[in-house]
Amino acid sequence: MNIIDFRSDTVTKPTQGMMEAIKHAPLGDDVYGDDPTVNRLEQLAAKIMNKERALFVPTGTMGNLIALMVHAKPGEEVILERSSHIFLYEVAGAARVAGLQTHILEGVDGVMDPEDIKKGIRREDIHFPTTGLIAIENTHNMAGGMVQPLENLAAICEIAIENRIPLHMDGARLFNAAVALNVDPSEIGKYFDSVMFCLSKGLSSPVGSMLVGNEEFIKKARKLRKMLGGGMRQAGVIAACGIESLVKMPDQLIVDHKHAAYVGEALNQIEGLRVELEKIHTNILNVFIDKETLSSGTLVEKLKEKGVLANPRGEKAIRLVTHHDLNKEQVVRGVNLINECMLELR
Repeated sequence: MNIIDFRSDTVTKPTQGMMEAIKHAPLGDDVYGDDPTVNRLEQLAAKIMNKERALFVPTGTMGNLIALMVHAKPGEEVILERSSHIFLYEVAGAARVAGLQTHILEGVDGVMDPEDIKKGIRREDIHFPTTGLIAIENTHNMAGGMVQPLENLAAICEIAIENRIPLHMDGARLFNAAVALNVDPSEIGKYFDSVMFCLSKGLSSPVGSMLVGNEEFIKKARKLRKMLGGGMRQAGVIAACGIESLVKMPDQLIVDHKHAAYVGEALNQIEGLRVELEKIHTNILNVFIDKETLSSGTLVEKLKEKGVLANPRGEKAIRLVTHHDLNKEQVVRGVNLINECMLELR
């Protein structure tokens, strides 16, 4: 059976160009700073984001945790949106490892109101923790890959500067946001003191994320990476893929976004399913189940029988993600199989 995998863009396999780059990558011990391929990747990432320095980390979760630990002291507070990845899906690392309290704000489609952030910043009081960091996710996973408006980021940045609070972006899918807005990634990253972005999602690397910021930030981050077990040796074998990702893969995201829009429009015509088309900004879409007797779990299992993989999102929705490893023919076939499932489940 040919599997059509809509679960995530993390399932992408390295391209042929990446496999060739692995074979020819010059290597060294990265903990000593001796791996030329890692050094090249870090220099490239810093240049793309218009930041002073970059650090190659194994995962986005580690990158976010390091940023929290550099910016904020134990006992301080980090402002997060309620459905953010850092709050929901990073195993309470902010509390357990960084020693930070989370201050959760309710957003709309993952977007926090700048006025709510302003009110959420703790005033000086003997009873209160200090607000040590504001963190924003872009694109926003739980909101279905929606992009944070630039004017909103600018307003939050102004508040952060006024209050001398650092601003971090969990930009796991930052390049998707840049493609959707038709801007360079640095145009989004310029509002932030630090940015994490993943190489291993839509950009198709097998492993790795980047953390960027100023020189002092990256110096501290490098030491924390070692403490957390992220010091890698001949890491050029995976950094070579990251270079391919940054040089060759961003244009692929345009195709992924078109595929997601096609899927949304097609599924919206199927009885029992509903997609909010105006909220498909990138390569993720939330598909809501309007059939009262049908749960997301049942639909996901039925799809799996037909060779279509998807993830449930609560009891009455599923998440679909388009990516490099799904061509147009597979996307169309996937939509047809979803329609077959819905007909059989009526």
